[in-house]
Amino acid sequence: MPELPEVEVVRAGLARWVVGRRIDSVDVVEPRSLRRHRPGPEHFTATLAGREITDAVRRGKYLWLLLTSGNDPAPLAMLAHLGMSGQLLVKPPEAPAERHLRVRVTFDDRDLQLRFVDQRIFGSLQVTELVTTADGGPGGLGRTGLPLLPPEVAHIARDPLDPAFDDSDFADRVRARHTGIKRALLDQSLISGIGNIYADEALWRAALHYARPTETLTRTAIARLTDAVRQVFGEALDAGGTSFDALYVNVNGESGYFDRSLDVYGRAGEPCKRCGTPIVREKFMNRSSHFCPVCQRKR
Repeated sequence: MPELPEVEVVRAGLARWVVGRRIDSVDVVEPRSLRRHRPGPEHFTATLAGREITDAVRRGKYLWLLLTSGNDPAPLAMLAHLGMSGQLLVKPPEAPAERHLRVRVTFDDRDLQLRFVDQRIFGSLQVTELVTTADGGPGGLGRTGLPLLPPEVAHIARDPLDPAFDDSDFADRVRARHTGIKRALLDQSLISGIGNIYADEALWRAALHYARPTETLTRTAIARLTDAVRQVFGEALDAGGTSFDALYVNVNGESGYFDRSLDVYGRAGEPCKRCGTPIVREKFMNRSSHFCPVCQRKR
């Protein structure tokens, strides 16, 4: 599944290429990709037609395109979740249709199309009415900074790249938990956007064992971990994301390549880049954790 840097790369691409454009028409090739839009495909296409996209916003791994509302009583957005294999591609209309094309949005200038491609159909699109954020801050990372977000995303916490993320509050909430630190990092209601790969990478940089009890962590250690998450995210964004197959691509169809720079994930048996000790892989929540048994001792 794409992690936060992948989704942020897509959001930035959408902000560059589709914000400010007006939707002319929508072609639903696969109705299952609209299963979360309960009024159905016809309502989806009719609602989007004629609206301008005013912002591309992301919270955690969710992203949405803010729309002009016209006479609607509440602000509207097209909410996208990429699932396991969803892609949002910006292509010229004459470009051949992708094999797994599910939804095609054509703009009134006829220069570009926004295409939702999804091999496994775990992703989805829907039009939703926005609500006010609980804390009064921006709904997510975007240009406008409006205090609005889809209700479907309201339970998702802010991520460390969000300017409204509160480091002190995060430290307090972590220390109040009674769980392992990696489990806490993967809890999207506590901190969003961190998946298995980047959790391992950040924990290695912060020299913390993945099972370290959260209540034993000092505020200094949590601050070190939060900084490590931001560093990993920042480097992944610079590189274009992490990709292990052809499923993740950005809006221009270019695969990410941050996997070439991973320090610990997927390197079981290879020497730690800090101390030379072989990296260990252990089962964790039906997945795996990778760590250095010397640099990341469980206390």
